[in-house]
Amino acid sequence: MAQPKIAIIFYSTYGTNHAVALAAAEAARDAGADVRLRRVPETAPKEVVETQDVWKAQLDKMGDIPEATADDMAWADGYFFSTPTRFGVAASQLRAFIDTLGGLWGAGKLANKTFTATTSAQNPHGGQEATILSLYTTAMHWGAIIVAPGFTDQSIFDAGGNPYGFSTNANGFDDAGKAAVTHQARRLVEMTGKITG
Repeated sequence: MAQPKIAIIFYSTYGTNHAVALAAAEAARDAGADVRLRRVPETAPKEVVETQDVWKAQLDKMGDIPEATADDMAWADGYFFSTPTRFGVAASQLRAFIDTLGGLWGAGKLANKTFTATTSAQNPHGGQEATILSLYTTAMHWGAIIVAPGFTDQSIFDAGGNPYGFSTNANGFDDAGKAAVTHQARRLVEMTGKITG
């Protein structure tokens, strides 16, 4: 079986989705995937970012991670997306990156690839499910194959029971969350391998 190529694409303001992406990358590698960990570019004005020390520090912390490009999307057999929820949908930074992919979509280079997603919000009812589902709607436009975790492992229940994809709130990313993300990433690799194998 060919080694699945997985792109972990994330945006993180305060660190939660960065931590999720790191855990997903580790799990995907452990499951046998060739992994590219990529962050989407920050689009907020520098003067806005610098008004919040935590936001600026997080941006600096991720400085060694390459920014996502269309080449990463073309290269991958499967995608693991992680983003904060903003007003019930994905952060604008992630949406801006997605909006650059029209050429790949038009050429059919996003089709028949696997896709899973995770998110975080300040509170449990901050639009987490809506955010993940909106990303799945985008994936359907691409012709991608959605790999939701469902209730396929006890870790999903232990982390709050979101069958669409891991989600968390201001409580952060704990061991239960890491176990759920690990399962979700491994499931993505397994399903991608079945398609590409």
